[in-house]
Amino acid sequence: MLGRVEPEQLKSDLILPWVIQGFMLATLAAFLIVCIAFGDQIQEPLPEAQRVLIRTILYVVAIVTFPMTNLIRYIQLRLNQTMPYSQATPGMDDCLDAGGTTPGKGEVESRPEQRSRATHGAVAEAKKRYLLTVIVSMSLIESVGIFGFVMFILGDNFNTLYIFSGLSALGMFLYRPKVDEYAKIVEALSTEKHE
Repeated sequence: MLGRVEPEQLKSDLILPWVIQGFMLATLAAFLIVCIAFGDQIQEPLPEAQRVLIRTILYVVAIVTFPMTNLIRYIQLRLNQTMPYSQATPGMDDCLDAGGTTPGKGEVESRPEQRSRATHGAVAEAKKRYLLTVIVSMSLIESVGIFGFVMFILGDNFNTLYIFSGLSALGMFLYRPKVDEYAKIVEALSTEKHE
């Protein structure tokens, strides 16, 4: 690999995505606590027939949300690896030589300090791209937990709340930030930066 990034650095770069996942889990826990503590006070029961219809629709949406989130995440990860840098990317002039001109083909490879700066730019770009992927995945999966909260407010029992919250927690586990996904993005962007 051209610009090797240490595994410890990769793990530390994922602190913000893990914080976002922790925030989403805390929000899910807050929904549960509010429902348990203030259950009777916040419920506005609908007639049973309407609740069953709404519950069925939300179950279908929740079931569709999982493969849709998986597909969106897969597409985002691939785009993170293959989407080229824009010309306005900060650090682009890191590859300029002291005279302010772009070095010829093959010159960048002969300069270790420029390779290091280019790798740093690739890591910063990968970090930004992966953070967006995590935010989108967690937001989609958090919506499943919100369905349970909504159904509880509409008069359903704790069972529905627990099912939707459990599905949401499972999704957060499945789509958690992963070092190997992030490392592939860093490697792809580093390789692109050096070509």
